[in-house]
Amino acid sequence: MKRILDCGASDFAAASARELLYAIAAAEGRTIACETIGPMMPVFGDVTNAEVAAAMGADILLLNVFDVNDPVINALPQVPAGERVRELKRLTGRPIGINLEPTTLNGEDDSLWAVTAGRLATLENGRKAAEMGVDMVLLTGNPTTGVSNAAIVETLRLYRKELGDKLILAAGKMHASGVLGEAGENIVTKADVEAFAQAGADIILLPAPGTVPGITMEYVRGLIAQAHSLGCLTMTAIGTSQEGADVATIRQIALMCKMAGTDIHHIGDSGVNGMALPENIQAYSIAVRGVRHTIRRMARSVNR
Repeated sequence: MKRILDCGASDFAAASARELLYAIAAAEGRTIACETIGPMMPVFGDVTNAEVAAAMGADILLLNVFDVNDPVINALPQVPAGERVRELKRLTGRPIGINLEPTTLNGEDDSLWAVTAGRLATLENGRKAAEMGVDMVLLTGNPTTGVSNAAIVETLRLYRKELGDKLILAAGKMHASGVLGEAGENIVTKADVEAFAQAGADIILLPAPGTVPGITMEYVRGLIAQAHSLGCLTMTAIGTSQEGADVATIRQIALMCKMAGTDIHHIGDSGVNGMALPENIQAYSIAVRGVRHTIRRMARSVNR
C-alpha cells in the first residue's frame, strides 16, 4: 500500500482497513481529515460540504450528525439511502468516516446535537455503517451529548469483537461532550489512552493543542507518545469552532499538532455552515505538508 499522500480514488477503493491505516502511518503526520455536517444547508448550495472539503485538500472525510437510519447529505444526487455513502465516495474519491455516539441520552428536543437513534453507537448501527460503505467509525461525542470515556471503552470492546477488521475504529473526545468531570486536562488522560488501546482502538482522538483550556502541546505530546507505544495511531482535533478562526491561528495549531507527533490532523465542522472555512483547510494542509502535496491532493482526478 502507498502512503496516503500518493493514493488516488482507485487506491482508496481497493484498500482494506489495515492497508488504509498503513497508508496513514506511512505519510508521517501529513494526513488531513475534515469533518462536515450533511444535514445542514451546504455553504455553496448545490455542492456538498464534503466535496468542498475534498477539493481544498482533505484526505479523509468525516461525517458528523450522520444518522444511519436517515442518512442526509444535502446537495448529494438522488440515490437510495443505503447508497449515499458510496455515492459520496464516488464523487470525492476519498475514504469516509462517520461519528457514532455512545450515550443513553436520546434526543427529545430540536437541538442540532440531540442524538437520534441512528446516531447512537449501537452494534446494529455499526453494522449498518459497514454495510453502507463507511471506512471508519469514530466513537466520540458532540456538545452536551453526555458521552463519557467509559462508555467509549465499552463500545470499543463490542465493536472490535463483533465487527473485526471491517472498519477502522477511532475513539476519543475533542471536548467534554457535556461531561464536566471530563473537561480540560481530563478530556483524555493517559489512563484513557491505555483503556482505548486495550479495548481495540486503531486511532485515538485527542484535542489539538490550544483548542481546549489546559491542553498544551507538551500535554498532547505525552498522550501521543503513549498511544504510539501501544500500537495506535492518533488524530488531533479542532473541535471547538476554531476551524473558523484566522489563518494565522490555524497554522499555529497545525504546527503544534505536528510537533506533538500526531498522525492525522482533524479539522472540525463549525467554521461556517457545517464545515471549516475552506481557506483554513488549505492553510492547514500547506502548513503540515507544503504546497506540492496540498495541490496534488486538490488536483488529483477521482478517475485516477
